[in-house]
Amino acid sequence: MNETDVIIVGAGPVGLTLAIDLGQRGVRCTLIEKKEGPEFLPKMERCNARTMEIFRRMGLSKKIRAAGLNASVPMDVYVVLAMNEPPLLRLHYASVSQALEEIACSEDASLPLEAYQLISQYTLEPLLKSVAEALPSVAVRYGCEFLSLEQDPGGVTTRVLDGKGNRSAIRAKYLVGCDGGASAVRKQLGIKLRGEGNLLHLRQALYHSDTLYDRIPLGDGPGKGRHYHVADGQATFLIMQDSTKHWTLHAVVERDEDMAAQFEKAVGAPVDYSMLYVGQWKQNLLLADQYGLGRVFLAGDAAHLVIPTGGLGMNTGVGDAVDLGWKLAAVLQGWGGPKLLGSYGIERRQVGDRNVGASRYASLGRRRWRSQYRPDIRDSTPEGQATRDNLARIADVEQRKTNEMIGAELGYRYVGSPVITDEPGGPEHLFREYHPTTWPGARLPHLWLENDMAVQDLIGSGYTLLRIGGTGADDGKLAEAFRARGVPFATLDIAGQKARDIYGFDLILLRPDMHVVWRGQRAPEDAAALAAMATGH
Repeated sequence: MNETDVIIVGAGPVGLTLAIDLGQRGVRCTLIEKKEGPEFLPKMERCNARTMEIFRRMGLSKKIRAAGLNASVPMDVYVVLAMNEPPLLRLHYASVSQALEEIACSEDASLPLEAYQLISQYTLEPLLKSVAEALPSVAVRYGCEFLSLEQDPGGVTTRVLDGKGNRSAIRAKYLVGCDGGASAVRKQLGIKLRGEGNLLHLRQALYHSDTLYDRIPLGDGPGKGRHYHVADGQATFLIMQDSTKHWTLHAVVERDEDMAAQFEKAVGAPVDYSMLYVGQWKQNLLLADQYGLGRVFLAGDAAHLVIPTGGLGMNTGVGDAVDLGWKLAAVLQGWGGPKLLGSYGIERRQVGDRNVGASRYASLGRRRWRSQYRPDIRDSTPEGQATRDNLARIADVEQRKTNEMIGAELGYRYVGSPVITDEPGGPEHLFREYHPTTWPGARLPHLWLENDMAVQDLIGSGYTLLRIGGTGADDGKLAEAFRARGVPFATLDIAGQKARDIYGFDLILLRPDMHVVWRGQRAPEDAAALAAMATGH
């Protein structure tokens, strides 16, 4: 029987991110995936700002940007009748290069350290796979199907089937199901998904065209952009992928073969193309009753299913992975207490619940403007013009809900966690606005220091105490309390009144994922108790 510390089921972006996080911490893990390798399928298309911050800490952000969409490509969103006709609405959004320039000039902690990156899943997965396979403590096994699991007080035994029909067992201390919405791991645990299922049934197709992007604008059509929403009765939605040579189209049609005509209708002008794939999918807003049981955990789509509006699916899963990764490492390395792994479900399920709500908010906005479609929308009549004007007016308000989710991306904080100080009150959770805060449970806001270094880049992989603004507060007892438990701990002095004014406190204790554990104006009265709480003891 093969043995490891952690088994990860599912090698999508979430499972691969978890494997990399564990591997970089020296944890032995085995990643198993039923597929023979990454597939060229149109799934996720965007790493949001928080995900790119996470990948930066892993040393991957530059690789991901190099593999993804060119930074200068416009990211505008259009509502159109077709791509060769004047747009009904244009929503301007910064390109990656423009967003990074804005970040470089920011001084008030209101922006992320990293901008988003457009990168298709079929580009991201092979990249993450190559990184995971290069880590000595990570074993990546494609063509290996999960069959069943059995738990006992000492670990988990997993039965698997390889591509040759051979059955075998893998023994681990923990298992994580990152195996998607139809998760076999979740079903083995008897955990239910609840919420709103099968809200809309669509087809999705992937196309290749060497010329379409370069020919834009087509006639009087819109300029180069990221999304083209067609104002029709079939929810048609055309998306540029990271190569600019591939496009995906979503629409409500009866047959797979109808997606070719639907693409041609949306483009509106003759263009050379080939249709590479057609599949069906359903819109769901579902959340697992719990994020694990015993020594088995769920992450990504296995735990939450959202409508892609808002871009919160894969990105929420990456957040799951990094929350769970350091906690598994802490317990396996002997310094994580019994409440640490229990905090994973408490913290991440509330984020999953909020992001299901954010996705619902965004999708209702899209449905609202699409409901203004009328069959006369193309008519050269006063009535037709009124339909176009009304739809564009409402879309100018409602479509923004899909594309402006900075609050959901950066502003989430963990409430009621047993490993974070309970500070009564707290800022409101907002979907579309981000207000930097060091409230316990929040992500540490990005801030440039006087030497043009980012605070986040100076924070290591353990616990960190920030001493801000030249404070003379003594942190010796806190450092001693953490080190007495064998916990990686460092102190970082941040000089200057600017940081003190923005962060608001002299001392801020961060955990390995850069979320705030505690803050104060003087050293904690009981350093040992704080260290015990923060590490799950």
